[in-house]
Amino acid sequence: MTTLPIHSALPDLLTALTNRSRAVLQAPPGAGKTTVVPLTMLEAGLTTGRILMLEPRRLAARAAAERMAQTLGEPVGQTVGYRIRGDAKISKSTRIEVVTEGILTRMIQSDAELSGIGAVIFDEFHERSLNADLGLALCLEIAEALRDDLILLAMSATLDAGPVAALMGDVPVITSQGRAFPVDIRWLDRPLGPKTRLEEATATLIQQAVSETEGGVLVFLPGEGEIRRTEALLKGRLPTDCDIRPLFGAMEFGKQRAAIEPAKSGRKVVLATSIAETSLTIQDVRVVVDAGRARRARFDPGSGMSRLVTEKVTKAEATQRTGRAGRVAEGQCYRLWTKGEEGGLQPFPPAEIETADLAGLALELALWGASPSDLALLTAPNPGAFAEARSLLRMLQALDAQNRITDHGRALAALPLHPRLAHMLTVAGPDAAVLAALLADRDPLARSAPVDLSLRLSALRDLRGYTDRHPFSANRGAIERIKSEAKRLAKRVKPDRKGGMSDAEMAALAYPDRIGLRRKGDAARYILSGGKGAVMDDHDPLAGARLIVATDLDGNPREARIRQAIQINEAELRGLFADQIGWIDHCEWSRRDRRVIARTQEKLGAVVLDDRIWKDAPPEAIARAMLDGVRDLGLVPSDAAKRFIARVKLVRDAENALPDMSDPALMDSLEDWLLPHLSGVKTAEGWKKFDLLNPLRAMLDWTQMQVLDRAAPAHFTTPLGRQIPIDYSGEVPEISLRLQEMFGQTSHPMVGRTPLKVTLLSPARRPVQTTMDIPGFWASSYADVRKDMRGKYPKHPWPEDPTQADPTLRAKPRGR
Repeated sequence: MTTLPIHSALPDLLTALTNRSRAVLQAPPGAGKTTVVPLTMLEAGLTTGRILMLEPRRLAARAAAERMAQTLGEPVGQTVGYRIRGDAKISKSTRIEVVTEGILTRMIQSDAELSGIGAVIFDEFHERSLNADLGLALCLEIAEALRDDLILLAMSATLDAGPVAALMGDVPVITSQGRAFPVDIRWLDRPLGPKTRLEEATATLIQQAVSETEGGVLVFLPGEGEIRRTEALLKGRLPTDCDIRPLFGAMEFGKQRAAIEPAKSGRKVVLATSIAETSLTIQDVRVVVDAGRARRARFDPGSGMSRLVTEKVTKAEATQRTGRAGRVAEGQCYRLWTKGEEGGLQPFPPAEIETADLAGLALELALWGASPSDLALLTAPNPGAFAEARSLLRMLQALDAQNRITDHGRALAALPLHPRLAHMLTVAGPDAAVLAALLADRDPLARSAPVDLSLRLSALRDLRGYTDRHPFSANRGAIERIKSEAKRLAKRVKPDRKGGMSDAEMAALAYPDRIGLRRKGDAARYILSGGKGAVMDDHDPLAGARLIVATDLDGNPREARIRQAIQINEAELRGLFADQIGWIDHCEWSRRDRRVIARTQEKLGAVVLDDRIWKDAPPEAIARAMLDGVRDLGLVPSDAAKRFIARVKLVRDAENALPDMSDPALMDSLEDWLLPHLSGVKTAEGWKKFDLLNPLRAMLDWTQMQVLDRAAPAHFTTPLGRQIPIDYSGEVPEISLRLQEMFGQTSHPMVGRTPLKVTLLSPARRPVQTTMDIPGFWASSYADVRKDMRGKYPKHPWPEDPTQADPTLRAKPRGR
């Protein structure tokens, strides 16, 4: 047998597993851990049970099983077998079983003791898939409570091993140094320009790499679309002996196998997604071209939608990719970024549990009877995202009000589908299998195809007829894969209970929160029943539909773009959701109309099926809606209200005995002080005429009003007995009145110990003097004012001694 780097670490690994039954193994790409470790554990007789090894991808699972079987000189399915979704090769003699990660969860949920399983190996654990995190957490609980003999091993190439070892009970960490050949890394001289297309830049870099090197070339691109476009750009630009081979998850297995097998002649250029980062050994690769991008699913709990985002690779991913060039000989790696840009890369990719849709996890935990805090999860799920997942499951009737799993939820958990699709399939029966398989897979039609889901179903049910009628190409391989999966799903459910459901009705079962109603005046914009907005291309044939079910959205939290939808009619909705449709009375402030609108609406979630005027809306409801109008329009106090607020502020600042009447405080407490007084106010115009003085005065009790009146009286009483409002809005309180009205006033008006600022006016009510010392004014400046005013206003009295004169607002009697 060929000696591989992993062999030097095997003695320590076997000792750790014998003594502790658990360990973490670190080994770089190419060390041989995936194929050597399970066989070594089997040969050492560590367990009499089967050895289960988890792989994150179907291609890696099959390839690992085939390689181990080849080592033993046997066909797959004897000592070494595999189980993946839709395919299995195992027998009674199988001792090592390679499975994809979701299968372990199903095995545990159906048999909590994992009967017959002696060891579980988590390969490539650094990828931190949600199923691997959950699987390890469940296995740790099983080992603690039921199976102290269960052997657990986490294996990884780039994992930060410390936290995993601690999670598993401070278990030994075994490290294999590996035997990677040197790889010469080459960076760009300058960053790509903002308008440079990724595919064009990658194709140019591939040309350079091919011209400067020998051997197979492995190119990393984020997704199938980029692979296909790069492939098209390379046509005619590479030597004739170069064979271009795409490699991505949705390909047929035969084509995937062709991509990883050695080239029979010439050079092989493999255009791959991250599927080629780990587990797989792609023969004869000497050169890596890394476009520096990775595609990840990001879930937004606010919108309840996931979207695929293309991000820069992390340092760990870049290292992993680079290592592919040094597995068989010295190699070269061409990176589509500068050396300076490398410092800005994140160290590790996020764990899937941090970014993914958690509906499946929430369902599995409910089936297990646990919450996230009950299990040893390496990373806890985001509380908001997990709450959103539970909310969806309650909507699908998989959980009850206490978040306990229902019988319906148990049925959903048994199906290899997202809970949405499992709900649809369980309720609608085998007729929904084609739609479930379609929605679980990638779109089989070209990207230019309209959004109508019916087109996809037409292609699945009659590809020849579809091709004759429509110009949008269909992926024949994807069509066959979806049809095959639909057949398997149809066998998993009982005949439908509802019978004769349309495609639209079945889609609505899966997406009750994505039923869309076209917004008035806009043929392409929709409000979804879950409360979010969505938009489709104006020219799409489906854009005029009044009601749709959006089955695929890009997840934009503001207004999601509809990528796939189907038209539904109102009768179908009413038949499906009769128990959820109801009339709701509501009043709301309309910013557009600047008034309170009272409506009674028949609604399914946020979708309004019927809308009428609410003629007898109660005053309380109108007043509450008007509060939103006040928040929109702002407070508009009258002059009297402004003076009152200023008085309260003065006393509050001095004694802190009165309520806060600052604008922010008043706006924050509108319900407390304004609501009882808003009866009859419905419009912006009515609010403009509303006097705030009485509601503001009502904020003070009798004692507080006494305090206010003593400390800051509202009025000054003139010698004539007339009350003049005191203005407290300035630095000092002030009044304005005609000079003649102050005749006979021998002391200066005061507020407490503060003199009033007095503005004395002419008979024409123009200011002639401002003073804070009336006696001083009489004794000094008054003579000059009298001289000037007698000439201008001879009909009014201007006595020489104003302290002895009677106050008046009248002119002198005629004849005097």
